[in-house]
Amino acid sequence: MTQMIQDSPMVREPNQDVVVHIQQVSFAYGAKQLFSALDLELKKGNIYGLLGKNGAGKTTLLKILSGQLFCEEGAVRTLDDDPRMRKPSLLSEIFYLPEEFPLPKMKASEYLAMRSPFYPKFDHSKFQAYCKEFDVDLSQRLDQMSLGQKKKVLLSFGLASNTSLLILDEPTNGLDIPSKRQFRQTVASAMTENRTFIISTHQVRDMENLIDPIIILHDGKVIFNDTVASMSDRYVLSLTTSKPEFEQSVYTEKVLGGWMVLKERDDEQEGKPLDLETLFNVVIELSRSQKMGGVQ
Repeated sequence: MTQMIQDSPMVREPNQDVVVHIQQVSFAYGAKQLFSALDLELKKGNIYGLLGKNGAGKTTLLKILSGQLFCEEGAVRTLDDDPRMRKPSLLSEIFYLPEEFPLPKMKASEYLAMRSPFYPKFDHSKFQAYCKEFDVDLSQRLDQMSLGQKKKVLLSFGLASNTSLLILDEPTNGLDIPSKRQFRQTVASAMTENRTFIISTHQVRDMENLIDPIIILHDGKVIFNDTVASMSDRYVLSLTTSKPEFEQSVYTEKVLGGWMVLKERDDEQEGKPLDLETLFNVVIELSRSQKMGGVQ
């Protein structure tokens, strides 16, 4: 079988289309090594989805590329600059929304007046429009809002900032079902060829048909950085009522009513498209098989 996963994605020399260029980065928390010789390259004009198990280091990676943490070894370039220097010219082009965030005891309108000057391209009319779409009351104090309403304010702020890079860590946590749908629509409408989104999430079903390409972080490395379509071109997913032989499939999973089976695609083979949850499970399983010598 053709090897699908590379230990390290190819790293090219930075160019005008490259937003993030990470090469041979190592990072540890004390004695615990998190990353070892990690490589990653992201290009503008994409909504990247960052996936990984709990503790894989997704938030740490986002903080390294935005200048909040420093790697011990390796090189990092974000928007063709060194994020460790934390230059205002770079920070004004990055909006970072963490999963957990403290907000001051003030009205949303006061927060806007305080923070928007740090983003030279901030569009106040778009901020008002986004807040209206999310049904946010700007006269209410931030500390009196629910988690979902606070997140809507910050999402509206980030989208209106017009930064080149938007980093969203678990952005749909705290949002109700209608708001998740509105989030997908609003992000899609705010996307341009000169902007790049990185969305870290465990809620892959919330992000279906929005995030692509997909980055999968596992065992201290990026083991997948590609599109869903690239996988669908090489593999086909089908359902069967009987358990397939191990040699006949790349990946199997017991589901209601039978077995889900992933096989290498033949020219005339048809099957179900890969969803993000299955894609993640397949890549992790194939990575494990490689380490055990099961993938050639």
